[in-house]
Amino acid sequence: MATPLSADALVRALRDEGVRVLEHGNWKTHNRNHKGPWGPVHGVMLHHTAGTDSLTLCRTGTPDLPGPLCIGLVAKDGTVHLVGYGRTNHAGNGSAAVLDAVRAEASVPAPGPDTVDGNARFYGFEIENLGNGRDPYPAAQLIAVERLSAAICRAHGWSAQRAIAHKEWTRRKIDPSFSMASLRSRIAARLGTSSTGPADPAYETFPGAAFFVAGRRSPLVTAVGRRLVSEGCGRYEVGPGPVWGEADRRSYAAWQRRLGYSGAAADGIPGRTSWDRLRVPRI
Repeated sequence: MATPLSADALVRALRDEGVRVLEHGNWKTHNRNHKGPWGPVHGVMLHHTAGTDSLTLCRTGTPDLPGPLCIGLVAKDGTVHLVGYGRTNHAGNGSAAVLDAVRAEASVPAPGPDTVDGNARFYGFEIENLGNGRDPYPAAQLIAVERLSAAICRAHGWSAQRAIAHKEWTRRKIDPSFSMASLRSRIAARLGTSSTGPADPAYETFPGAAFFVAGRRSPLVTAVGRRLVSEGCGRYEVGPGPVWGEADRRSYAAWQRRLGYSGAAADGIPGRTSWDRLRVPRI
């Protein structure tokens, strides 16, 4: 189980994963929390809208199902529109057996009786699609779904098995209308794990750019410095050591320039692409 991320932490996680985000109005406080708790959370649930005015629908809902209907809407161009945060009307009741499998990061079984409140237990995202089998999911849209799912799983230390479909939660639903096995494989590849369960990757996962602030103390900082030295990019007079400082920043900037970055893109603060190429050994 996990305490939900703060709204600001979610945005950082999404952007660190390369997700293009648009924030709408008071989305950080727009929720259904007055109807019950949100959390502990156990995974990410994906849906398709089956509607035509998806953004308005997701934000305001309908008279019978008030909004927000999700945390974010994934548009056709891959933009994730954030419309609410907290408990949202996305999941409804579903299977206790499925929830148990998600918590265990195991393969989900066929859904049983609807006995568990999914709105309290999952991050919910809608994907803009008619769901009729003819409306396509563009590549940019599927990449955004992959990235947002990986971002939340990475932030919580979850495997790709934590991403499920609404159709896997309850027998009442058919969304989203694409293969979840394929999507989980893509999420797992991004996380550097197996889609069949948790794994122990050889390299440290990207902790996010916000991790690298002056004075941050962590064994990971030492590990980064050692890799930079081994790549010929060390700019240390002493060290590297466990506290992130100016020498670490200059050393990482040298690594970024080695990769072809320049100007503001070589500022010495790790980004996902340069981090993945550095391959910091797992500590």
